[in-house]
Parts: sequence; C-alpha cells; structure tokens
Amino acid sequence: MWCSSTNSIALTAYTYLTIFDLFSLVTCLISYWVMMKKPSPIYSFGFERFEVLAVFASTVLAQLGALFILKESAERFLEQPEIHTGRLLVGTFVALFFNLFTMLSIKNKPFAYVSEAASTSWLQEHVADLSRSICGIIPGLSSIFLPRMNPFVLIDIAGALALCITYMLIEINNYFAVDTASAIAIALMTFGTMYPMSVYSGKVLLQTTPPHVIGQLDKLLREVSTLDGVLEVRNEHFWTLGFGTLAGSVHVRIRRDANEQMVLAHVTNRLYTLVSTLTVQIFKDDWIRPTLSSVPIANNILNLSDHHIIPMPSLKAADNLNPVTSTPAKPSSPPPEFSFNTPGKNVSPVILLNTQTKPYGLGFNHGSAPYSSVLSQGLGIPGIGAAQGFRTGFANVPGRYGTNARGQPRP
Repeated sequence: MWCSSTNSIALTAYTYLTIFDLFSLVTCLISYWVMMKKPSPIYSFGFERFEVLAVFASTVLAQLGALFILKESAERFLEQPEIHTGRLLVGTFVALFFNLFTMLSIKNKPFAYVSEAASTSWLQEHVADLSRSICGIIPGLSSIFLPRMNPFVLIDIAGALALCITYMLIEINNYFAVDTASAIAIALMTFGTMYPMSVYSGKVLLQTTPPHVIGQLDKLLREVSTLDGVLEVRNEHFWTLGFGTLAGSVHVRIRRDANEQMVLAHVTNRLYTLVSTLTVQIFKDDWIRPTLSSVPIANNILNLSDHHIIPMPSLKAADNLNPVTSTPAKPSSPPPEFSFNTPGKNVSPVILLNTQTKPYGLGFNHGSAPYSSVLSQGLGIPGIGAAQGFRTGFANVPGRYGTNARGQPRP
C-alpha cells in the first residue's frame, strides 16, 4: 500500500526483499519439521532435501522479482512519473527493521549454511575490498567487516542506503529519475546476491559431488583399497544429500577367504568420517580358473602309447575316398571334426591311418605302421584287407569315443 501511495519503484524493489524474508521464515519452519521427521520407507534418506528445495525456490523467486523490477524500470525511463516522498523514508526504515530482525534474531540453519558455502557475490567482494582499507586504518572494525559479511544483512543495508539517497535527491532537486536508478541498483544487488545461492542449492538437488571434498574422498578410497582382503573398489558414487550431509554408495570386491563383516566394518569406519549416509556392498571374488576337463583324468594320459582308437563311419562309395587321408576327395565337403572335452572349443585334429588292427576289449598295445606301407597294403578301401581304425594326432588328450587303455569300451 505504501509503494502505491508513494509511486516509488525503488521502494517496491526493497519490499521484494521483505517478501524474501517471509520465504526464509517458511524455510526455517520446514527445517524444524525436517529435524523432527524420521526416514520412512518411501523417503529412505530422510526429508533433508525439502529444505534444499525451499532455499532454491526462495532464491529463484527473489531473482524473478528482480527481473520484474528491471522491466518496470526500463519502462519508467521513457516516461518518469512523479514520486511522493511522504511515506518513502518511513517505509524504508520499517522495511530495514523487519529485514534485520528476521535475519539476525532467528537461527535459520539452511540459509546460514548456504550463505557460507556458496561463492561470494560481487557485492560482497567489493565490500570486502573496502573493508580491508577501512580496517587498515581502524583495526578494531576487523571483527565486524572481515572476513566475510552476511550477504542478507549487506543487501538490506545497501538497499536502505540507496533509498535514503533517493529521498534526499528528490526532496532537494525533485530529481525523480534517481528513484528508477535506485530500483535498478537494488534489483542488480538482489540478483547478484541470490544467484550463487541458487547455483549451490541447484547442484545439491542434482546430486553432484561437492568440489571441496573430492580430494578427501579420493584419499579415503585409496586407503580403503589397501585394506586387508580388499581386491577392488568400484562403482563409487557420492553426492550431497542435504546441507552439510554427504551420502554415498560403493562396491567392494574382496578375496574369497576374507571375512565380510570385518572388511565391512573397516570400510565403514574409514568412510564414515566424511560420508554420514553410506551404503557398502561387499561381494567375494567369483573368478574361477578354467579347466581342460570336467572329469577325472587318468594317470596314464601322457603316455603316447595309450591312445584311443576312434572307429570311422563307413563311407558310401570307395571312389570318393583319398587313399592317403581317408577323407572325402570333394573340395566342397567339410573336414571331419571331433569334439574333445575342452571348454568352448572344437579341435580339428589331423587324422592318421593305423594299419594294424586293435581288437576291442583286449587291451593289446600295437604300434603304428609307417606311411610307406599304407599304399602297398591297400587298406585305404573298405572291404580289402583287415579291419582298420583311425586315431587322432593328439595322443595326450582323451577322446570322447573308442576304448581306453585297459580295453574297456567308452560310452
């Protein structure tokens, strides 16, 4: 009502700071409500993100109000109305008292933390440079102005100072354009103060890792990886759950003979100093050495004479055979393959002709004839000469078919 009666856009901009203080009171009530609430199955991490959302919404609304003031001020530069100073100075001091009382008398935990953790605004930097110069002359003021002033108190005092200058210039020279200039200055100070807080709270809502704790987290993870029984630390993820609360999850691979509870206690003890809400998943090493055989291997497997006879199926026509290799002579026919008890592989062995007969079930050990006697005996064609068998060139690998060294038939 006072803004309408004075027709001052500068007082309107300063009133938006009062509205922001009302939002800060609501944020303080939400913070107390969060402290009383306990985590539920739906909100397993608690309700701390509600106060983060409240801070983000308050700062964004304050910036939107500053943009609205900038738009109205640009329109007033084209046609400047008359400003009534009857209640301008009174409204300034009432708003200043309310703003300072709200910010200093109530312990607002969320905004206190954000004002310290967020980056400094351009207004704070300029005031800090001025404060160093003043404190160099008067050292007793260093406890008040240094090292960093409260941004909310700073913008309240700066806005009130701008309104006092506006009042004096209008009363002395009727210079109404200074009201619009003061409104633009208050809007820019509001935007510059709220923007770093919006960025900080927005990063918390996006679950990012705070930059100032990345180095400490890397050091703790290196210490965890050197613990007894720990083989690997992977899939680590840490994020800010609320203001001053860090959450994280990590997977730890340990040896098969390690104690899970002992490793879990050591890992939690190392990381809990920095991460208050921690989830650690322990799993043992599941790496298994591949074996060449899934069945017990006989003691005489490396004996060259204990090879296995593999009977070949009868061929349809004798003219399709090669007397040297006993394989089909057609180039389109695929070579014979034999599946050995090797995981994941089919070995294509070299097929050698055995010219001596090894009766089944007798266990006789016969040597192999040289290749020169193969053609002279005429055993390459079925029906001519004695019965024959074929063996593989892999003498140290058991076959799946045939007989073993003791003459017992294999399945």
